[in-house]
Amino acid sequence: MEVIEQLVMFGLTRQEATLYMTLLTEGELTGYEAAKKTTISRSNTYNGLAGLVEKGAAYIIEGTVTKYTPVSVEEFCNNKLRNLEASKHKLMESLPIEKVENSGYITIQGEKNVMDKLKTMLIEAKERVYLSVSSSLLSCLEDELSLLQKRHIKLVLITDQKVPFEEAILYITDKKDQRIRLIIDSKKVLTGEITTSSDTTCLYSMNDNLVSVFKEMLQNEIILLSR
Repeated sequence: MEVIEQLVMFGLTRQEATLYMTLLTEGELTGYEAAKKTTISRSNTYNGLAGLVEKGAAYIIEGTVTKYTPVSVEEFCNNKLRNLEASKHKLMESLPIEKVENSGYITIQGEKNVMDKLKTMLIEAKERVYLSVSSSLLSCLEDELSLLQKRHIKLVLITDQKVPFEEAILYITDKKDQRIRLIIDSKKVLTGEITTSSDTTCLYSMNDNLVSVFKEMLQNEIILLSR
């Protein structure tokens, strides 16, 4: 279930996520009531509720019988994000400074990891971006591409439909598969294909020779599309 997966990303176990959703739906519950409604064993239910309290997703209501009430989704998520942001700054201050990226060939596996790398590269662009992807994939990058336009970064797009990026230099091709070809600032390349979530693989590199090869490939494609 997608909602469960989203809650897991916020640090809950699957059982905790199920209990949290039940509390949100039903309101305050005792451990016994929560176990009955979720069909989770009573011992696991009490462990899960304790986990929710510890992780800031639920509060305890004291009384003759102990009950649990959920923290609102917005409050829970905002607290998590704020704490993660604080942890991020502490890590950046305490961990060693990253060495200069090597010029080897790095394989990135999995659709999510590939999309994360693609978005990060777009965000980090300083001068120019050459991107050849399908319009369906392009729609997943609207936020990052809009930010590039606001920063007045040169943006060249090769895709199969018109897109709402007025300042972009656009080349329309007849058909686009799910391949990705991206060049950032004439220094970084990402290339590969989006297939299934687990089988997706892309190659990332800062190798000068590879960058030159891909620049020439895209330039040749642009010349053909311009005729």
